[in-house]
Amino acid sequence: MEVPRVAVAVVTMGNRPEEVDALLESVAKQDLAPVRIVIVGNGCRLPEFAGRISLPCEVTAIDVEENLGCPGGRNVALARLREFGDVDVVVELDDDGLLVDPDVLRRVGDLFAADPRLGIVGFRIADEHGQTQQRHVPRVGSSDPLRGGYVTGFLGGGHAFRMAMLDQTGDWPARFFFAHEEIDLAWRAVDRGWRILYAPELVLRHPRTSPARHAIYYRVNARNRVWLVRRRLPAALIPVHLGVWIALTLLRVRSTAGLRAWFGGFVEGLREPAGERRPMRWRTVWRLTRLGRPPVI
Repeated sequence: MEVPRVAVAVVTMGNRPEEVDALLESVAKQDLAPVRIVIVGNGCRLPEFAGRISLPCEVTAIDVEENLGCPGGRNVALARLREFGDVDVVVELDDDGLLVDPDVLRRVGDLFAADPRLGIVGFRIADEHGQTQQRHVPRVGSSDPLRGGYVTGFLGGGHAFRMAMLDQTGDWPARFFFAHEEIDLAWRAVDRGWRILYAPELVLRHPRTSPARHAIYYRVNARNRVWLVRRRLPAALIPVHLGVWIALTLLRVRSTAGLRAWFGGFVEGLREPAGERRPMRWRTVWRLTRLGRPPVI
């Protein structure tokens, strides 16, 4: 069983230098050294990393003039890793995350080596007290965050991809900028026959936050949901999915300003081009349903 070559990719806007240093130090303590580390400065100029932290490999720093959003910045890192040509698996980590255990990269490599159809491994995102928010568990309902297994999605803050899978599915949907890009990529992976594993023993420590902290949250959340289903669902399921989420939004969002922004984004998603349309097959719909999350929830 050959262990795949693992790289690490981080995207930052340059506003968390201490957190990035701490993350890199946690990478340096891994008992399996990454073959590459790529850091993308999303609309910022990165500092020199050489000499600041003792790392097991050279850090490739890439400055991008404008903020491309999470998916766009990650695509920049993936493009550079492909140029190197010596990476089998890439671990993507939030810039304010931290690898608590020293064996995360080795375990990631072992998981991919053991299952040739494993395309994505999702980490458990836990706060500084070890608690996992329910929205960070990739299952419907009040699932035990410590129960692993095959799932239909993954968390953007900490995960690993097989590069061969990305060659088939394509990379992140850059035009999403923020919100639902993980679902788009996960559905493409499942539709191509790849498996997604939630591995709660792989922990990324991350500050407890709410996605609504972003000023654009409600508008972009709604716009991208419409784009998502226009791109990926069979036509018959599009009104069902959107109807479910309109109802859930009306139940959950108490702010008039939030609802106004959400419905503004919803209309934007209907009017603006969504990009490629490549709907999943009906057997993929059934597979997602059997895994516990039909693509209307």
